[in-house]
Amino acid sequence: MPNKRSGGGLSSTQQAAKFLGVSVLAGAVMAGIALPAAGALGLAAKGSVESFDELPANLKTPPLSQRTTILDAKGGQIATVYSRDRTVVGLKDVSPYMQKAIVAIEDSRFYQHGAIDLKGVLRALNKNAQSGGVAEGASTLTQQYVKNVFVEEAGDDPTKVAQATQQTLGRKIKELKYAIQVEEELGKKRILENYLNITFFGQQAYGVEAAAQRYFSKHAKDLTLAESALLAGIVQSPSRYDPVNDEAEATKRRNIVLQRMAEVGDVSRTEAAEATKQPLGLKVSQPRNGCITAVQGASFFCKYVERVFKSNPVFGKTKEDRAKIWNQGGLTIRTTLDPQSQNSVEESLKDHVYKDDKVAAASTLVEPGTGKILAMGQSKPYGYGKNETEYNFSVDAAYGGSNFGFPTGSTFKPFVAAAALEEGRPASQEYSSPYQMQYPSPVQTCDSSPWVNTRGEKLENEADSEKGPYRLQKAMELSVNTYFVQMISDIGLCPVMKMTDGLHVRQGNGDKLPETPSIALGAIGLSPLTMANAYATFAARGMYCSPVAIESITQKAGDERKSLEVPKSTCSRAMSEKTADTINTLLRGVVDSGTGKEAGLTDGRQSAGKTGTTDSRKNAWFVGYTPNISGAVWVGSAMQNVEMTDIRIGGVYHGEVYGGDTPGPIWRDAVSGALEGKPVETFNIVPIPNPNPDNGRGDGNGNGNGNGNGNGDNDGDNGDNGDNGGQADGGTDGGDNGGTFPDPTFSIPENWFQGQTGGNNGNGGGRG
Repeated sequence: MPNKRSGGGLSSTQQAAKFLGVSVLAGAVMAGIALPAAGALGLAAKGSVESFDELPANLKTPPLSQRTTILDAKGGQIATVYSRDRTVVGLKDVSPYMQKAIVAIEDSRFYQHGAIDLKGVLRALNKNAQSGGVAEGASTLTQQYVKNVFVEEAGDDPTKVAQATQQTLGRKIKELKYAIQVEEELGKKRILENYLNITFFGQQAYGVEAAAQRYFSKHAKDLTLAESALLAGIVQSPSRYDPVNDEAEATKRRNIVLQRMAEVGDVSRTEAAEATKQPLGLKVSQPRNGCITAVQGASFFCKYVERVFKSNPVFGKTKEDRAKIWNQGGLTIRTTLDPQSQNSVEESLKDHVYKDDKVAAASTLVEPGTGKILAMGQSKPYGYGKNETEYNFSVDAAYGGSNFGFPTGSTFKPFVAAAALEEGRPASQEYSSPYQMQYPSPVQTCDSSPWVNTRGEKLENEADSEKGPYRLQKAMELSVNTYFVQMISDIGLCPVMKMTDGLHVRQGNGDKLPETPSIALGAIGLSPLTMANAYATFAARGMYCSPVAIESITQKAGDERKSLEVPKSTCSRAMSEKTADTINTLLRGVVDSGTGKEAGLTDGRQSAGKTGTTDSRKNAWFVGYTPNISGAVWVGSAMQNVEMTDIRIGGVYHGEVYGGDTPGPIWRDAVSGALEGKPVETFNIVPIPNPNPDNGRGDGNGNGNGNGNGNGDNDGDNGDNGDNGGQADGGTDGGDNGGTFPDPTFSIPENWFQGQTGGNNGNGGGRG
C-alpha cells in the first residue's frame, strides 16, 4: 500500500492514480470498462479533476445491517428479524480458504496494488478492445467494497440503490477517490474483512457468515476448500450462480475459482483437482426471518414488540429514526414473555377453539404490579392463508389490532363499582333495579352539560324475573343491568371517567370513552390487553402499571455491544387499597358461585373475575386474575358478524355462548398452566355487610328462598354457572324453565354509540 508523505500530501503513486482516474482511466474503469473513453461523454479532464477535488474527504461507512434476535424472559429465542440477514465476523473467524478464494477470483493482485490496479486496467482495456465489447472488468476489491458501502447506505430504497449502482462517470470517480482513502486508512486485511461481511451471496444472505449458514449450515470459519470456492464464485452474479436453483452452473463456476486459486499458488493443482471432483455438498438452511417464524405461537407478541419499538420515542425522536435503527438490526431484545405462560395459553386455545371455527379467541396474561406481558396468543395463527390472520386481536389498532377492539359486555361493570366505592358508596349499596326502566335523565358529566335521555330510551335485564331491589354483591354476581345504570345515575359519569382514566382504559382506536350511562353495559370496544391490565390493578390492590413487553436491548456495534434505553412500566395509584380489596371480594363471588364458576381454579388458588356476553352473542369474555397473574379471554368474530347461537366451537356444541362457558374454561386452563409451580398467594378479603342476602332469590347454588325465578338448570346443580340466581330446586316452578336465557333486548341511546364494531346495541348482558 502506498505510504503517505510526512508533509501530509499524496505519494507519487497516489498522485498518479488521481491523475489517471480523473482523465482517461476514470472512464475506462467504470462499470468494468463499459465505456470506451471519457471523451465519449463529452467530459474534459479539467472538469473531472475539479469534480474529484470537490468530493468529501471521508467515506462515511454506515453500520452494517444485521439480524435482530428476540428472546423470551428466560433467554430462549422467539424469532430473528432482519432487513438483511447478516452476522458480522472478524477475519479470524473466516476460513483461510475463503479468504484466498475471494481474492483469487475477484482481485488476484489485491495485495500488490493500491486503490486501483493499473496493470489490471491496461489488461482489461486490451482484452475488451480485442473482443469489441466488455469481456473483463478492472475494479479492485477495494473499489467493490466502496460500491457495496453505497448500496448498504441506500438500504431498501430502490431509487437510492439504483443511484448507488448506476453506470456513470461521476459515480466511478467518487468510487475511485474513496477507494484511495480506504486503502490508506484501513489496510488490506481490514478491507478484506469488511468486504466479506458486506457483500451479497444470494438467497437473502449478506456477508460470509450468513452465506455459510444458508448453504452449508456451518460457520464461516469451518468452510472447506470446495465450499469456499463455491461461495466466492457466487458473488459475481448471485442469481446466475445460485447453487440451490442451478447446481450445474454453480459447479462450473466453483471449478473456475478452484482453477484460479491453483494458478495464483493459493493451493496446489492436485488439491484443486480433487476439490473439483467433490459434489457441492449443500446443506441448506431455510431463511427464518420475521415474526411469522416465532416459536410457541408468539408471532403476535413478536409483532407487538416490533410495533412498540417503532412507535416509542425512547428509541428515536422520529418514525424514520426508529425505523432506521430497527432495519439496521444487530439488536438482542429480551422481552417479558414467560415461556411457561405462553405455552399454557397456546395449549388452552388449541383445546377449546379450532382455527377453522367460525369464531376466534384471543388471550393475554399480564403480571400485576409490574405490567409485564407474560403471554399473548389467539386461535387463528399469524399468516396470510386460510384461517390465518395478521391482525392481533389482543391489542389496540395502533399496535396491529382491530380498528375498535371488541365490546366487553358485563366485564365493564367492576369499573363502575370501583368508581362508586371511591365516591364513598358502601359495598352493601342497594338500588331498586327493576326489570325494565328508562335510562335515567339527566346524569351529571365531567362538564356543565349533563347527559339527557332525549328519546326516552329504555334498558332491561336479561330476564323479566330479574327485578330488585338488589345489593352490590348479588348484582355483580348476576350482572344486573339496571342496577349498574342506576349506580352511574347516582354517582354521575365523571367518577367513572376518572376511574377508567386511571386504569388507562381506552377504546381500541385510542379514543376516550363516551360519557353516557349505558357505558356500564360494555358496548364500547376494548382490547384483551387493556382489560387484562386494568383488572391487574385490582390484583395489585389499586396500583396501575402500564404494560411493558421489553426488558432490555443490546446493540452490536463493531466488536462491542451497547445497551439501549428501553421504556419502563410506570405505576400509579388508581384506587385505594380498600376499594381494590372490596372489588376482589366481590369478583371472588362471581367465580365461586356466580356467572364465572366454570373459570374457577381447581388447585386451591384464589381467583376473581367477571364474565361478559354482548347482544346477539357476538362477543363473549372472561377477565379474571389471581394475586400474581391477570388475564383476559375474548371469543367472537373479528368482523362482528357471527351470532354465537346454535354453534360448534372447538368441537363442542353451544345453543348459546356465554362468557362463563367458553372464555371461562380457556382462562382457567391457561392460568392453571401458567401458575404451575409458582407461589400460591391470597387476596386481602374484606367483609361485605348484607343484612338480607337472598332478597327472596336463589343464591346461585340451588338454595333459594322460595321462587327460584325459573332461571336455574334443569338438574338444579349449579344454576348454569349461577348466572340468574335460583336453581330448579330453589322454588316450586324453577325446573321446567331452567337454562332458558333470552338474548339481551335493551336499547342503547342513539346519541351514544360511536362506530363500534359490536352492533348498535352493545350489551352488558345480565347473564355475563
